[in-house]
Amino acid sequence: MQWVHLLNANVQKEYLEMKRYLPNTIALIVTFYAIFLGMFAGIQIIGDPASQDVNTQYAIVNYIFWFLSIMIMQNIGWEITNEAMRGTLEQLCMSPMGLWRILSARLFSSTFLYLIIIVVLLVGTMLTTGQWLNIDVVTILPIMLLTLVSMIGVGFMIAGISIIWKQVQAFLQILQFILAGLTFIPLSVAPLMVFLPFVKGVDLVRNVMIKGWSFQEISGVDFLILGFNAIFYFILGLGVFLFCERIAMRKGLLAHY
Repeated sequence: MQWVHLLNANVQKEYLEMKRYLPNTIALIVTFYAIFLGMFAGIQIIGDPASQDVNTQYAIVNYIFWFLSIMIMQNIGWEITNEAMRGTLEQLCMSPMGLWRILSARLFSSTFLYLIIIVVLLVGTMLTTGQWLNIDVVTILPIMLLTLVSMIGVGFMIAGISIIWKQVQAFLQILQFILAGLTFIPLSVAPLMVFLPFVKGVDLVRNVMIKGWSFQEISGVDFLILGFNAIFYFILGLGVFLFCERIAMRKGLLAHY
């Protein structure tokens, strides 16, 4: 029951912040939509006319996942930095629920709300381009859930780094380009990327939304790799976070910015 209350409180917190800082939320959506328009214009102007439709579809899926990965994995780093600036980070650590549980609830809450924004952006981009993707919810949902778990694991790693060093804005900005590379480079070009976080999930969703794959066409090996990545990166991320938290507590870094 404590988890339910914690999750409910953080969903309300994330929603109220988006609502009260509505201009910032709108600017975020408009900015990413403008980035997509730039990509779409580039495909139309300098792209090969014979492959424009397929390239546009790939751009939509890659861009959507890039936005999602940035929001999930970067957001928690900004959360730590903001809490440290406000002087409330130590209070969160003193909570009976513990800092990692609170951050987990915030990650799940923000992910849920950003998924709603993702749906809006996805429909908007498809309307703009006239390219309608195969939205097979039954097939996409389990892939997305496992992919999100690995993203959350990486988010915990970034949170652990942020607890110790606090000022990680430059790193978070560089991370955007790293995430773009992981999202946009297909596995057919770099097969070894299959074991990196969320890359396999993006590749499978591309196949479902662009090539029309069904659940039956995804092999057990694909789901095995996806599940392994999800569990591995979540456990690794949580372990890194708890390790960094102990270092911060031992050095007295939680009360200082």
